[in-house]
Amino acid sequence: MLTLLILVIVVALVFDYINGFHDAANAIATVVSTGVLPVRTAVILAGILNFIGAITGTAVAKTIASGFAEPMFVTQVVVLAALIGACIWNLLTWWYGIPSSSSHALIGGLAGAVVAHAGVSAFNWGTLTDKVLIPLVLSPLAGFTIAFLFMIALLWMVRAFKPATVQRGSRRLQLISACMMAFSHGSNDAQKAMGIITLALVAFVAAGFTGMPESMLPVGKDVPTWVVFACAAAIGFGTMAGGKRIIKTMGAKIIRITPLQGFAAETAGTATILTASAMGVPVSTTHCISACIMGVGASKRLSAVRWGVAGNIVLAWVLTIPASAGFAYLSLFGLRAIFGDAA
Repeated sequence: MLTLLILVIVVALVFDYINGFHDAANAIATVVSTGVLPVRTAVILAGILNFIGAITGTAVAKTIASGFAEPMFVTQVVVLAALIGACIWNLLTWWYGIPSSSSHALIGGLAGAVVAHAGVSAFNWGTLTDKVLIPLVLSPLAGFTIAFLFMIALLWMVRAFKPATVQRGSRRLQLISACMMAFSHGSNDAQKAMGIITLALVAFVAAGFTGMPESMLPVGKDVPTWVVFACAAAIGFGTMAGGKRIIKTMGAKIIRITPLQGFAAETAGTATILTASAMGVPVSTTHCISACIMGVGASKRLSAVRWGVAGNIVLAWVLTIPASAGFAYLSLFGLRAIFGDAA
């Protein structure tokens, strides 16, 4: 059983790594598309700030670890199936350049795996509604609105300056906002893998198994320190691996973005995500920054946003939870054939 737990931890870190390169665009799409930084420099900087942001708190991790299912309904195979379902969906959407949510893929995977293992009643649908579905709607709306209003305010403030002066100043501001966005991304997204590893460790202890040093096991709902740093490193290195397909979609296909628009979008996204992280809400950083980019585009004129591309992104938002749940549901039965029901 210890071997299976180690496998779960490794797969969780792989998921975190995939999350990093899948969601690298969240932090750097605008700063790359406007030419403020080259891709390689941007992803390295974002990876470092992802790591720093990831070690600043564990409120979201605690929600993942204890909010969606009781340990009695969770086995190592359940966690492994959830991770496999989420990874499959992440890789599919990454391949097609669709900025879907790694966070919702993981939660959908957990729902599918728990239901396959212990039935519909075993999953906490109330937490899903309160912590995921409501924020799924509210966080993009908040990001869109903040970005829209902030962009209008910025245009009003710079109206007296020459365009060349605004361009130079906004490029410097966008570099700062990109760093803030990368920090906030780490503060929310890295904690999902922390929570899933902590859930696996709690389930391991609840099942009466031994073999792990006590210093590596969670105390109550606390996330072990080694889990925090391992997940922070995984998402940091994943971000450094880049995600050019999604960067292209978010940085150019939604709207043609300027440095001032990029600064507004990233600042609005950072505010939305850091608020959610402080509340322990596992929001989608992808949803937030996508909505913010749409918001700054709409502040110019509604036709500036390519709503066809935006519609495809929204469709991916809707499909992520049920699709990853379906992949996880099927994965559980495949894993049972390998490890048996007791696992």
